[in-house]
Amino acid sequence: MHSFLKHLCSRYLVERRSMMALPALLTRLLPLRRLFVLGIGFFTLCFLMTSLGGQFSARRLGDSPFTIRTEVMGGPESRGILRKMSDLLELMVKRMDALARLENVSELHRAGGDLHFPADRMPPGAGLMERIQAIAQNVSDIAVKVDQILRHSLLLHSKVSEGRRDQCEAPSDPKFPDCSGKVEAVFRSNLSHLLDLMGSGKESLIFMKKRTKRLTAQWALAAQRLAQKLGATRRDQKQILVHIGFLTEESGDVFSPRVLKGGPLGEMVQWADILAALYVLGHGLRVTVSLKELQSNLGVPPGRGSCPLTMPLPFDLIYTDYHGLQQMKQHMGLSFKKYRCRIRVIDTFGTEPAYNHEEYATLHGYRTNWGYWNLNPKQFMTMFPHTPDNSFMGFVSEELNETEKQLIKGGKASNMAVVYGKEASIWKGKEKFLGILNKYMEIHGTVYYESQRPPEVPAFVKNHGLLPQPEFQQLLRKAKLFIGFGFPYEGPAPLEAIANGCIFLQSRFSPPHSSLNHEFFRGKPTSREVFSQHPYAENFIGKPHVWTVDYNNSEEFEAAIKAIMSTQVDPYLPYEYTCEGMLERIHAYIQHQDFCVAPGPALPGAHTPQSPFVLAPNATHLEWAQNASLAPAAWPPAHSLRAWLATPGRACTDTCLDHGLICEPSFFPFLNSQDAFLKLQVPCDSTESEMNHLYPAFAQPGQECYLQKEPLLFSCAGSNTKYRRLCPCRDFRKGQVALCQGCL
Repeated sequence: MHSFLKHLCSRYLVERRSMMALPALLTRLLPLRRLFVLGIGFFTLCFLMTSLGGQFSARRLGDSPFTIRTEVMGGPESRGILRKMSDLLELMVKRMDALARLENVSELHRAGGDLHFPADRMPPGAGLMERIQAIAQNVSDIAVKVDQILRHSLLLHSKVSEGRRDQCEAPSDPKFPDCSGKVEAVFRSNLSHLLDLMGSGKESLIFMKKRTKRLTAQWALAAQRLAQKLGATRRDQKQILVHIGFLTEESGDVFSPRVLKGGPLGEMVQWADILAALYVLGHGLRVTVSLKELQSNLGVPPGRGSCPLTMPLPFDLIYTDYHGLQQMKQHMGLSFKKYRCRIRVIDTFGTEPAYNHEEYATLHGYRTNWGYWNLNPKQFMTMFPHTPDNSFMGFVSEELNETEKQLIKGGKASNMAVVYGKEASIWKGKEKFLGILNKYMEIHGTVYYESQRPPEVPAFVKNHGLLPQPEFQQLLRKAKLFIGFGFPYEGPAPLEAIANGCIFLQSRFSPPHSSLNHEFFRGKPTSREVFSQHPYAENFIGKPHVWTVDYNNSEEFEAAIKAIMSTQVDPYLPYEYTCEGMLERIHAYIQHQDFCVAPGPALPGAHTPQSPFVLAPNATHLEWAQNASLAPAAWPPAHSLRAWLATPGRACTDTCLDHGLICEPSFFPFLNSQDAFLKLQVPCDSTESEMNHLYPAFAQPGQECYLQKEPLLFSCAGSNTKYRRLCPCRDFRKGQVALCQGCL
């Protein structure tokens, strides 16, 4: 019967005289009162099939009643199927006519009860009638089942089509459910299919695609290098959904209209590079920039439903932003909580654990518009390594070969400066600095304007207007100095300038900017204090490439200009901001980060008979004992742990940096025990377990030791003069702060 409905619907869809066929069809169906529900079900199914855009072939021998095969009709085979459909439909109509006549005859027997046919007089259509009745009673269930199967079938079809150009998809077989997870990802060097996946129609997407196309050769070379480095290391292919929420119309899409007017492009630079890295690494990729596309890929119905997904989520990972996170919560219903461990949130400035934990944030005044999601803090991925509590995602800058570097060094103008700032508001009130700079250098700007030159830009500045990225790169290659006036914070442009042989001069903030004293950071889920316009450039690059001075001190500012004019630098780009560095980092995250597994050591304060830690020979910190039992399965590897007791008022982030190391929050559970304090010879008069983002810690006075009660609150960030925090640290790869030496 299911096949009959498909035949009937398909015949109706391809009938040229469909509008004329409808009354005739109804005329033949309606006299059969017992087929009235079937008529409704038929047109319901037709509408469902039409709306989903599918055309259906006949059922194959051996298919289950709910197996549907989608095809594009039009070839010789399809035309033959249509002829068969037509013949079958005519046969069914004849049988319906016979049933209609029988219906009239049955009027004679109504007084006596139900209709009965003697066995020897059973008409040919009686079996069909029984089947029609059974199906009619369950037609709504059929429609629901068809809808589910079609959604799943279409999604699988699109996934296969997407990967067909580059690799084969593993067959889906319930007997081998883990087969697809064992497919090895193959590096890609041709990004043309990625450009198709990114879509079009928005200025933001056009910008991103141009960037990706321009960097294609560098991505290909980076993939080749990383493949050689990894050797035979296995890399599982993941199915990944990338939903760029801030580009959706529902979130306002404020960026797209500003692309051509000098608006901030840092987020789009990062998203373009994330897409390129995921694609080059060989993973299956879907890209959405609208709510409708998101709903379709997740398999949720339109509207803001609260029901869970009807089928398992087909994606291993979902990369999105805060806007997309909110959209998924609204439309995934109860399934959001189930699958949120697969989500990775691209978060420019970071989210600290105190703001992420909903209950704690509400009770202690850390709740903002962007926090309280109760994710593992490592699921938030930042543009720069602000805090190790989050994962450092980053972006890339164009890498120069040795020939290009030599050409740039030979073509530099010793007295040419470019100002960091495409919006006129950034120049407002900077006349004093510009006047001093103008005494020594020719000043260039790239400020956007439509008709009249912005009055904030002095007449002695040569303003080029908004430049395309290649032309802006050429300007940087000629300039000696790239100067910032305090805003924007932590964008990609300073790294691009340094990579093109410029010295970056920026202002020091005193007091530091934070959510407590600066409007820009107010409401952001972080208490981080920013001591300069670009902390990464100051702390991880530094002189001679980066100079940070007090702009309120005219003498210091002018002295820095003079010194910079006589300073020679080579183009420099940190490895973690090269294509290879980003591929290496994301590869490690995808293969090793798993936030869906159960937590490690018991909380609070698991005490083992033999402690895995020993006091270092100089008695300053704890190390993983060489003769201890095997380290637990953890990433980063637990044997790289080093633990220090911070001085009062010092955060773990800074404490580890003081020793040339990085704070590693995933190691906190190993230290969350009284035994760790004892090994460090800390006199604990009492030990308590509480929810506090500064624990584990030792409090003075009082000689009290505190352990962490809530795993989501383990945090490298945060300090208080009352506490000496117990800090887990690790080493890191040269030029790759996100990864330890044994993490790849």
